[in-house]
Amino acid sequence: MECVPNFSEGRDKEKIEQIADAFRGKEGVKLLDYSSDADHNRSVITVVGEPEPLKQAVIDAIGRAVELIDLTHHKGQHPRIGAVDVVPFIPIRNVTMEETIALSKAVAQTAAEKYRLPVFLYEKSASASHRENLASVRKGEFEGLTEKMQLPEWQADFGPSEPHPTAGAVAVGARMPLVAYNVNLGTGDLEIANAIARKVRHVGGGLRFCKAMGVALHDRGITQVSMNLTDYTKTAIYRAHELVRIEAQRYGVPVVGAEVIGLVPMAALVDSAAYYLGLENFSINQVLEAKLME
Repeated sequence: MECVPNFSEGRDKEKIEQIADAFRGKEGVKLLDYSSDADHNRSVITVVGEPEPLKQAVIDAIGRAVELIDLTHHKGQHPRIGAVDVVPFIPIRNVTMEETIALSKAVAQTAAEKYRLPVFLYEKSASASHRENLASVRKGEFEGLTEKMQLPEWQADFGPSEPHPTAGAVAVGARMPLVAYNVNLGTGDLEIANAIARKVRHVGGGLRFCKAMGVALHDRGITQVSMNLTDYTKTAIYRAHELVRIEAQRYGVPVVGAEVIGLVPMAALVDSAAYYLGLENFSINQVLEAKLME
């Protein structure tokens, strides 16, 4: 099983390392990757493991983040509701989605009880249809959470009925693999990035399995369209990239780069490589490493 927890700290390296340490040296758990972004003020950690050891490691990491991160002093480009913003579990091999959902709920209940932290279940684990979309759970962010949680439809699934004073709340759930893909634009105008994001994302009439928002990269003087591709088999990376490029043309803005956040399925990159190289009848079965992994 894979877990990709997102933490609301991307600038203090010492804190990030302390949180990542929760996954190091644990039998049955492997820390695959972690990356931080100062503009987003956010870190993404990717781990895999057997369900029970993974569960305990994630709970430990949540505890460290609650202790180390104070959202009353947090500023960043990425929306968030908590010190630990979201904890998705993804079935990888010899694990069913039903088992993944069960584990996500066990982690949610334990974290809520142990750290007095409100937990919202989302995606496949959601307790109601209006909680499936992470963007809906995040709406209002940490600053609006107290008011939001007073509404009957936004009571936490586990934990107290009001936010943790410094750590807010957390969304926990089970989902299929997604690709976090950002396209950088040669402009510092955030309104342009936001306008392009609205055209690209599904709710704006864009790509079916794409969530997108504009982000300012102040240190570089540019902006980006930050995207989550929730089903890369149906909304490919190259389609998202090219649609951003097409929409940017209307503003005379160039695409100056792109980035993948965290880990990405090999098939997602092979698909885009085949498109840009014009390969005919190419498949992942022709990739040497894919055959070796069998």
